[in-house]
Amino acid sequence: MCSNNSIFQAQKLVDQYRVEANMERVEISLTAAALVQYCEDHRHSDPLLAGIAASSNPFKDRKTCVLL
Repeated sequence: MCSNNSIFQAQKLVDQYRVEANMERVEISLTAAALVQYCEDHRHSDPLLAGIAASSNPFKDRKTCVLL
């Protein structure tokens, strides 16, 4: 009835569930608090918050385009 392939896939699934069941879980509130603390500690170097200096911006055009 069952092929060897489906038995093998079922065994892999059971093994994966065992691995996941044995993983240590971290509470979401602790993880969120750690993420907020990390963001606050590194906000001075975040280019989205602090901005990028025009002299060091690699995407800013160095020359202006002149049409003749």
